[in-house]
Amino acid sequence: MRDGLRLALTTFTIAPLRPGRVDRSAARVAMASAPVLGALLGLVLGCAALGLRALHAPALVLGGVVVGLGALLTRGLHLDGLADTVDGLGSYAGRARALEIMRAPDVGPFGVVALVLTLLVQAGAVAALAGRPLAVAAALATGRLVVTIACRDVPAARPDGLGALVAGTVRVPELAAGVAAVGALAVLAAGWLGPVAVLAGLAAALLVLWHAWRRLGGITGDVLGALVEVGQTVALVALTLH
Repeated sequence: MRDGLRLALTTFTIAPLRPGRVDRSAARVAMASAPVLGALLGLVLGCAALGLRALHAPALVLGGVVVGLGALLTRGLHLDGLADTVDGLGSYAGRARALEIMRAPDVGPFGVVALVLTLLVQAGAVAALAGRPLAVAAALATGRLVVTIACRDVPAARPDGLGALVAGTVRVPELAAGVAAVGALAVLAAGWLGPVAVLAGLAAALLVLWHAWRRLGGITGDVLGALVEVGQTVALVALTLH
């Protein structure tokens, strides 16, 4: 449990912890606890937005600062995964070539556009939700819940890397607990709209997961990062529609 939580913190946040044991047992704990870490991170960002709102920060400044803080606290890892995944899938190349593109250190035009649009939409949504920290927490928990779902039955696209470490590690009881926890948080944050936003975020991210599975043969670390960003972005937007 301790090694799994440490792996979760070092994978999903910038927490300066020494690496512990890294194996599939620790990976199971890390991937199962991802929604909890997402909720905690969202609460921190939601409170930051609330503080900036109290200081009468303009909406664009508020949203940009909070989204930037989120990128800092996660080392931009999920954004990097989003850019690489969009570049790979957008290339229309074969499986092997697409995986090579995703491993390349540079970012292509598809990835740049995806990053710009995602950050703009997130900043606007966070500004709209500045008085509702629990809503931000529910959205970020939704993005990480997709990772838990993806690590249940989807195989790894490569024999090495993060995808190979975490693929197939999550069990049904852990997945059910994550779904129940995120659903309860969503209801607490936004009433009936909360679960609708969670479902919207999950649907959008699972569509990306299905496409990546079909094109690449499974998940990679980059794909998991993309799922986080897609899930939380769509959930954030849905929570503003009231």
